[in-house]
Order: sequence, then structure tokens, then C-alpha cells
Amino acid sequence: MAEELKVIDEYSAKLFENAENDPDNLLVVKNLVKYFPIKSSFFRKTIGNVKAVDGISFKIKRGTTMGLVGESGCGKSTIGRTILRLQPKTDGEVFFNGVDIFKLSKEELRAIRPTIQIIFQDPYSSLSPRLPVGEIIAEAVREHGIVPKEEIDDYVTRIMHACGLQEYHKDRYPHEFSGGQRQRICIARALALNPDFILCDEPVSALDVSIQAQIINLLRDLQKQFGLTYLFISHDLSVVEHISDTVGVMYLGNMVEFADTEKIFSKPLHPYTEALFSAIPVPDPDYKMNRVILEGSIPSPANPPSGCKFHTRCSKCMEVCKHFQPDFTEVEPEHFCACHLYNSAERNAMLAKMMSEQNDAAQKK
Repeated sequence: MAEELKVIDEYSAKLFENAENDPDNLLVVKNLVKYFPIKSSFFRKTIGNVKAVDGISFKIKRGTTMGLVGESGCGKSTIGRTILRLQPKTDGEVFFNGVDIFKLSKEELRAIRPTIQIIFQDPYSSLSPRLPVGEIIAEAVREHGIVPKEEIDDYVTRIMHACGLQEYHKDRYPHEFSGGQRQRICIARALALNPDFILCDEPVSALDVSIQAQIINLLRDLQKQFGLTYLFISHDLSVVEHISDTVGVMYLGNMVEFADTEKIFSKPLHPYTEALFSAIPVPDPDYKMNRVILEGSIPSPANPPSGCKFHTRCSKCMEVCKHFQPDFTEVEPEHFCACHLYNSAERNAMLAKMMSEQNDAAQKK
């Protein structure tokens, strides 16, 4: 495991150095790694690792929304759950309000739990079918002492109104609501704890398109009203473009591009980002889409290819891509990309020398 962790990009560590000390940054993630061990069937010995998250770095400013996109299985939801300490990390650091949450004790973590909340993808399975809506929202409020006991009922009513729910909904159960209303209940449950940060794990993917727009607009209104910060995980690029201030693009456990929304949608740098954005549908029957078709299948995260993980499907692949993982560098101001197309002359010369030395060593063997 120690040798595998050496592939973590050292440049990105310098890139976000001391970012946690900037009061504008609410969340700073540095070289986050999450591996799931593969056990043998008989002796239960670890024979490998699924590299779900393989050295991710990014930052989210207060009161803004970061969108996280990528294909299924690239590690988006794993990042979210690891950030919230719903599962242990393998390596890396996560700073929330300048504090590394993985260094907090159980008591300290419980104290900050109300400030970091999550909205799950499936609004039905994330709600208890045995509790009425009023109790679902009030349960954590009572547990964490958000308001005095005698004020809980009125407080829950105000939160429900803010999320588009009526007071008489308190006595109803989740199965009596539509999908959009259930998601409003999930949002109200998260909002009731007065959080600073909410992880939205594909909150609209299970909803109809017309309902999606209502939920997205609700999230934006609540952000302005309560000063919330979001990490918005989604497959829908149009939704991400609408709600996000910054966007991160993931591929097979790595962040390949990160920039402001307008910048990354108008000028994507990474070949994978270009292919991903070329699939966004345009509501114009006369518009001819210039689709970038990716050949081949996604490699296994348990056995990723050497070098750049995308080189097996990239039309711009070079020899260096097959041998060395690209650095996550700042190509333009606040526009980060991990691709050898944007290497400096010095970096290319160093990599060429290393490839030559490897070839000479292989020939001698």
C-alpha cells in the first residue's frame, strides 16, 4: 500500500499548500485517497485494491457551489462519503473550516456534525417509513439541541415552509408524498440542523425533468437565504452548469480538470472533458452535434493502466502518456488540468530523459 500511495501527485499538494488557512475556503481536500481492499475467497487475504479515489485535491469557497461530474464508477459518491467521514480514508487530508476532520475525536466530530449535512440520491429509501415527516425533521434537531424543546414544533414548521412544505404535512408518512415532495423533506431535514455545508449526492437524478427544475431552484434560493455551501454531485451536465460556480471533472478516481463553470464549459482543456461536454444535448433540431466518441471501455479501478489512466481511450495519446501520470497543474489562472498536452518544455525534457533511461534499462535486461 505504501508504494501505491507514492503515485499521488506531489505538485497538487504544493498547488493547494496552506489553502486551509484561507478564511474564504470552507472545504479543502488534499490528495484524498480511498482504496477498498480485494480479499481472497478462502484465506481473506488482501490481494489487491479497488482505487476508488486516487489522490484528489480541490477547494470550495464559502457560499459557492462546486459541481462534480464524471462517468458512473469514477468515485464521485465515494469522495462525498469520505469527506463526511461516513467511511474511513486511506490517505490524504480534509479541512473543514481550517480543521482536519480526520483528526477529530468522536466527541469533536459529533459537535460539528450538524454543520455538514448530506442529501441522498433516493429520497424514498433515505426516509424512515415508520416516522411522520414532522418527526423525521425534528429528530436530529432534538438530538443536537438546535433549539429549546418547547420551540421545536414551530422551528420545524418554519423549515418546512422554507422548503415548500405545509404544516399539515407533519403528520403524514413518506409513502404519501411524490418523489419531488420527498426530496423537499430530505432538504428540510438537512436544513433544520443549520448547516454550513451540504453534500448533494445526485439529488435530482431520480426525479422528473419538471420537478428537477423546482428542486434546483429551491437549492439556489436556500443558498442565498442561508449562505450555504454545496458540493453538487451529478451526471447531468446541464444541471451542473446551471447551479455550479466551479466544476471538477473526474475520471477513474482522479480529478482531470477543475475550473470556474463558465471557463470550463466554454474552453475545456482535457480530452476527456471535451468528450464529456460534447454529449450535452442541445434543444435545437437543426443543430449538428460534434460528438467526440470514446473508443474502448473504462478500465478497472482495481487494475488501472500505467501512466495517464485515460490514455487507452484518448485520441490525442502520446508515448509519454503510457508511462507517466500527468501532474495536476494550473494551465491558466484558476484553471487546473492533468494532461501531458500542457507540460512545460522542462517537464517534457525530464520525462523524455526518464523514458530513455527506462528503455536502456529494459534492453540491458
